[in-house]
Amino acid sequence: MLMRGGTSKGAYFLADDLPVDPGRRDDLLLRILGSGDPRQIDGIGGAHPLTSKVAVIWRSGAPATDVDYLFLQVGVDQPTVTDRQNCGNLLAGVGPFAVERGLVPAGRDSTTVRILMVNSGEVAAAAFRTPGGRVDYSGDTPISGVPGTAAAIVLDFGGPDRPAGRRPGSRRPWTSRRA
Repeated sequence: MLMRGGTSKGAYFLADDLPVDPGRRDDLLLRILGSGDPRQIDGIGGAHPLTSKVAVIWRSGAPATDVDYLFLQVGVDQPTVTDRQNCGNLLAGVGPFAVERGLVPAGRDSTTVRILMVNSGEVAAAAFRTPGGRVDYSGDTPISGVPGTAAAIVLDFGGPDRPAGRRPGSRRPWTSRRA
């Protein structure tokens, strides 16, 4: 699924839809995004690091989180894939993706998804509207540098003295799904 998260756009995958072996997974992702060509003309990458990102998500095995999220930055002109950093922009799309793909049930009015960021081992919570049990992407919240508006997704990064999901976060329209 292609989604915008914050000021980035990326490909979101269920872990089960990708090869288990990291080398085979990375080779497939490079082909999907068209990496190795600065225009990424033979793939879905956008010829820029902000649009050559991948989120890999699976149901968490830990009771404190709902899903695990692995961020992968895919090179544009170089055929590289790295997991050495997080991406808070794509993080914003993880909760809606988890609901859309059936990893987490939607609440009647809103849903909070607890997310383990595999790259750092930290936990975040994403809260968003789900009226009638469906993710609502429409909204009137703008992000500087992004055209239009979208629904707010509240990300809470918590901390040792304030667990994720317990402290109100800033409201920003982090995610917009594109068909």
